[in-house]
Amino acid sequence: MLISFRRLALVSCLSLPLLAHAQLPVQANPDHEAILASADARLAANKRLVYDFWREVFEGGHMELADKYLAESYMQHNPGVGTGRAAFVELFSKFVKPKDIQAKVKAPLVAITAEGDKVILSFVSTVPDPKDASKKYTTTWFDMFRIENGKIAEHWDPALKDSH
Repeated sequence: MLISFRRLALVSCLSLPLLAHAQLPVQANPDHEAILASADARLAANKRLVYDFWREVFEGGHMELADKYLAESYMQHNPGVGTGRAAFVELFSKFVKPKDIQAKVKAPLVAITAEGDKVILSFVSTVPDPKDASKKYTTTWFDMFRIENGKIAEHWDPALKDSH
């Protein structure tokens, strides 16, 4: 009985901080130059490659620049996008029309992390609260890229299959 009481007391004490504090909203980092920096020149170049791809091709809609950034054999792990540079261009050309390329990524960028041949972009994602559709909350979306021979060779994200 004493062990059960101690266990209950421990669980209660550990749970109290979780109940006392609400979730902190995810915040974008406005200083993109700082998060692009790295003491390692190769990691800095990989970060810049992915960042510029995101600005120019993904957000800017300039699919004619895709070959500058994506390997022809680009591997895609998002279940809604086909593998290969041509498949990427074909799909996104349907949804994104070319517009002025901005100096900074427009999406609310939290961080850019690089390690070895991988670069991860972390974004603020604002989504509807499933318990109250009139409310929204923030979480984090991640896109991870693998760089090979100066081009993006592979991509991962947490996307699920579309039910439509």
